[in-house]
Amino acid sequence: MLNSVFGLPAFRGAQEKIVRHVTDGGNCLVLMPTGGGKSLCYQLPALLREGCGIVVSPLIALMRDQVAGLHEAGVRTAVLNSTLSFEEASAVEARLLAGDLDLLYVAPERLVTPRCLSLLGRAGSRCSRSTRRIACRNGGTIFALNISACR
Repeated sequence: MLNSVFGLPAFRGAQEKIVRHVTDGGNCLVLMPTGGGKSLCYQLPALLREGCGIVVSPLIALMRDQVAGLHEAGVRTAVLNSTLSFEEASAVEARLLAGDLDLLYVAPERLVTPRCLSLLGRAGSRCSRSTRRIACRNGGTIFALNISACR
């Protein structure tokens, strides 16, 4: 999948160790410089594990770029942020509840709204080992915080 989805011939630096650890159910705090390959460390495990991975990122442009690249590679992904109309956001929410997403990028301000928290709770309550939904109690979901420091 590293090559077929991401077009990479090999891991860089500690990526392989991190991806294995997270794929096996471990938690990780990954600090890497810009361009160091952090995104792969949550994207690949999210695709390898059951459930929809949730990526919290304050950078709308980064979300847009990553979602576009993943779409091109055939990954079922979407965003929930302030750029969406009510109808567009509702369509993304429906896809999540239907189990039709592998990765969902969410802005921090959207994540903490009652609507989004309710959505994640509803998606989680529908989860079973045989479905691809978020917040499985069996440990299927990846929850990543993609944080950048701006000066």
